[in-house]
Amino acid sequence: MPHLRPYKVALNGYGRIGRCVLRALFERGAKAGFEIVALNDLADQASLEYLTRFDSTHGRFPGEVKVDGDCLHINGDCVKVMRSATPEGIDWAALGIDLVLECSGAYNTRADGQRFLDAGAPRVLFSQPMASEADVDATVVYGINQACLTGSERLVSNASCTTNCGVPLLRVLDQAFGIEYVQITTIHSAMNDQPVIDAYHHEDLRRTRSAFQSVIPVSTGLARGIERLLPELAGRIQAKAVRVPTVNVSCLDITLQTARDTSAAEVNRVLREAALEGPLKGLLAYTELPHASCDFNHDPHSAIVDASQTRVSGPRLVNLLAWFDNEWGFANRMLDVAEHFLHVVHPTRNKQP
Repeated sequence: MPHLRPYKVALNGYGRIGRCVLRALFERGAKAGFEIVALNDLADQASLEYLTRFDSTHGRFPGEVKVDGDCLHINGDCVKVMRSATPEGIDWAALGIDLVLECSGAYNTRADGQRFLDAGAPRVLFSQPMASEADVDATVVYGINQACLTGSERLVSNASCTTNCGVPLLRVLDQAFGIEYVQITTIHSAMNDQPVIDAYHHEDLRRTRSAFQSVIPVSTGLARGIERLLPELAGRIQAKAVRVPTVNVSCLDITLQTARDTSAAEVNRVLREAALEGPLKGLLAYTELPHASCDFNHDPHSAIVDASQTRVSGPRLVNLLAWFDNEWGFANRMLDVAEHFLHVVHPTRNKQP
């Protein structure tokens, strides 16, 4: 990746999302709009290098990775490695960065965000939904509402992988047919808050059970997250979620009641057209092939409509299925929102030198 970029960014947290964000940036190559100059994680250097080079889900890193001192060298670029358990333990201003990508998932309130700002971070983009609307200056789903960013925001959320999948679909369908009510079931791959074998969990008895022996119902804030982005649907959305024994790629099973009669063919036509043109091109995909979830591993789209699963009865009761890579798709949206945000903050710096 070229050394000269208009913006500099630091990662806080180098777990599944943090590593995918860094890798997705390097895989963009010359198209990357900023560079990651530092990361903060408590793991030792050998583990950081190893987990960057080898990934059980996304394969080997397509480039050179090595550690030298406090630098993680990636294709010749030095990413400075820091180890602080708290935001206050780092002088973010001294790094000369434009943005912190908070990828640890450990911070979700305005008070948490203020800790980064007080330690010198100019602004923060969170890889998780915040506790409430009051805890963030803006929640952004790329392709839907990134134009809301003015540049004055200090704390911005990238929402969740499920929200990034569901909101574009519901926006398209509401504009085309009108939506009366929505019921969504998230069928989500296992996550790192679940044990491989039965073990204690601090808040959920179901999540004490082995991730790879059961389909496990879990709580979800998806309905609330969608309502923040699509307030016109407030009070008309219900959602539930189950975790399934796969390592990656999830789907939304969406049932909705439309305001007018429609058909499966018309629903698919509307979604296909949205995927091919307009603001969701490149974010929404459409397929009629008989896929399984593993086919969408490492897929950068926010949502992939599986047209073979669209059903309509009533004729106003619509059911559809949309796949998404809950790691890779979301990491790519982090990059998109970060780049757009920085263009808005520093409009004169958005041209390559």
